Amino acid sequence: MTDANWDDLRVFLTLAREGTLTTAAKSLGVSHPTVARRVQALEKQIGARLFERLPDRFAPTSAGEQLLADTEAMEKAAHSIHRRSAGLSDTVSGVVRLSAGEAMAVLVARHLPLLRARLQQIEFEVVTSHTLANLSRREADLLIRDQVPELAGIVTRKLCHVAYAIYAARKLALKHTSVPALVDQPWIGFDDDHSYMPGQPWLQEQLGRRPEIRVNNWLVLHEAVRVGSGLAVLPCYLGDQDPALRRVGGVLAEVSNEQWLLVHRDLRALPRVRAVMDALVDLFQRHRSLLEGRGRQTAL
Repeated sequence: MTDANWDDLRVFLTLAREGTLTTAAKSLGVSHPTVARRVQALEKQIGARLFERLPDRFAPTSAGEQLLADTEAMEKAAHSIHRRSAGLSDTVSGVVRLSAGEAMAVLVARHLPLLRARLQQIEFEVVTSHTLANLSRREADLLIRDQVPELAGIVTRKLCHVAYAIYAARKLALKHTSVPALVDQPWIGFDDDHSYMPGQPWLQEQLGRRPEIRVNNWLVLHEAVRVGSGLAVLPCYLGDQDPALRRVGGVLAEVSNEQWLLVHRDLRALPRVRAVMDALVDLFQRHRSLLEGRGRQTAL
């Protein structure tokens, strides 16, 4: 048998993971017949059937399972080579992809002019996501998250402590501001799929019911409060910066979280990644009081 082509192995690996020609083709960005042809060619080259063609999916055979383990090891090595080769550069230039939740992404976006002035040769890609991007596959270079995953190869640095409070539109009339007095007001919160968001368990416990308006995005929640739809728990760095909002009561001692900067250990020494990391750490340190709900600056 001649050496298998990595492109054919990559098609095999994707089909084994996806299970169907259609989803594998979509993942690879190729046509349905291309996936089938490449797999057939690999089977002919190896001299063994790699998949059972079931009515609803492709299932690896015993030979396919053995090849799958070796191919996954090859993929892991290829990703490692890609990350390490990126670190050979000694210039502070290129693209840095940062993934954060939408509220944190907005905070970073407010400072892009400052970051760009400091790092003129770096192109920023800021993407919003609640899920954990795969740093090993370089789906992102840096992550800002409120939890530290138990993953090998991930280096973390704490950015800040984030405080939360209750906010309402300034035009919304409230006679009393204690939490018990606010229970009967209309409230805005997250839907059931996002009930893990900060403040949501506390809110449901206080209300004894689900909020009347439910969303799945901090920015939609923020806008709904601005127009007077109801009260909501917001991070102070969002609520205190909006002149259309007012804080109702003080910082909620029961609601807070930490924000962490995550990077793969193979990328942390890459000059452009290191430079952006340092700039972000400095940015969060300088605005610590606002993030902790202790200052109401006019612009973060």
